[in-house]
Amino acid sequence: MELYNVTRQVTLASQVELANTFWRRCRGLLGRPEMPHGSGLLLTPCRAIHTCFMRFAIDVLFVDREFQVLFVIEEMQPFVISPKIPEAKMVIELPAGTVRSSNTRVGDLLKLTALIK
Repeated sequence: MELYNVTRQVTLASQVELANTFWRRCRGLLGRPEMPHGSGLLLTPCRAIHTCFMRFAIDVLFVDREFQVLFVIEEMQPFVISPKIPEAKMVIELPAGTVRSSNTRVGDLLKLTALIK
């Protein structure tokens, strides 16, 4: 799947992985040495995350059902717990620096599309 910021007209991730079960959300990015540029992880349902035991910083987008950005965390370091965002339905984890380079902000509308090969 591809994640596109409709508001800024920029692709945020060309390879988004879906974590939509309890075990996939629990595992998240744990055990990975890095998060490659162009990748992303969509956790659903999700209102808060942690980076305990991770090895790298990430950018985090909290979005509602319509994929509107509600809250942004840039360069969330390992061993940090995010605030709970009650209105959020999903969380998107991206490589650190993605938010800054794309100028993604609260209020932006995102779009998730399946890539057909």
